[in-house]
Amino acid sequence: MNLSKTIRLNAIFFIVLSLVACSKKDQTVDTTALVVKVESANFITAGLSEPISIVSRTLSNGSTADCFKIVSKSTPTDHSMGPWCPSNITDDKSKGGIWLENGNVYDVDGAFVKNLATFYNNTTWQMYNTSTGVITKTLTQADCQAAANPNVGVAYKNYCVECLPSYVSTLTKTVYIPVTPVKLTAPISFGAGPMSSGPSVRGIAFNGVVFDAPAPVNAILGAYTLAPFDDAGGHINIGAGYHYHAAMGVSKKIAQTDGHAAMIGYALDGFGMYERLSASGTEYTDLDASRGHSDTIRGYHYHVDKAGANNFINSLAGAYAN
Repeated sequence: MNLSKTIRLNAIFFIVLSLVACSKKDQTVDTTALVVKVESANFITAGLSEPISIVSRTLSNGSTADCFKIVSKSTPTDHSMGPWCPSNITDDKSKGGIWLENGNVYDVDGAFVKNLATFYNNTTWQMYNTSTGVITKTLTQADCQAAANPNVGVAYKNYCVECLPSYVSTLTKTVYIPVTPVKLTAPISFGAGPMSSGPSVRGIAFNGVVFDAPAPVNAILGAYTLAPFDDAGGHINIGAGYHYHAAMGVSKKIAQTDGHAAMIGYALDGFGMYERLSASGTEYTDLDASRGHSDTIRGYHYHVDKAGANNFINSLAGAYAN
């Protein structure tokens, strides 16, 4: 074996060794944080298709743990769904939902749809009939399925995408959450595509609706479509059912007696998810890179991002169930 080949093999060996070491580091358990168990009684049973059960699952760090199996109807029972797309440019905000852009929340009323060309500085936007004011939107399940995907054809250019609850009335979503969260010394990144190893779902609200990955806004806008969220921050697609992209304070919350932000659900690793602001409206300034911190009452927990950010939390601080 020549010297050059030996050097290359040694380099590959050390790279592999380094990757293995990093992988093990990412899965190392942090035993210093106070751990608060998940309370299954916090969930609204009307939104579930079967009683919550405990099953044994392998966690992302390779350990085996008891997990709550939550089978959701993906249909909130604590608030209504929709509306999403207004029907005419004269409609007020009660006839439409919201849109998230650059950290801000906008009402999708008729005026917003009429003004899209100015809003995005692109005259290609023309989502309404200039004579009647009627807004072009999806009207059938077939329309919804064709328009609510990353490969929207030209037939649905300048459509407001509105998928209705009746299209997914039999759909269920199963989520597994560790009964006792396992905090790691390094966070787990969320998946950003089909080849990613991390999860895409961020967590689950008490009504059984998932806190989902950021909406693919670039793909939506790139096709000159608009897929608004309702005032609760949720919308529907055929595969995922109803799901949230923003925490709007509409779903069930559990107030805290010490003025801390209200709890709104659990992250996929079992740590609690809380509103962004405290009861008095103040921001938490000591959050880590995952948007979490710890206290002596709630242990480690997260505070969700502002609604306009199209985001909930940045990563998982704990192991999640595979």
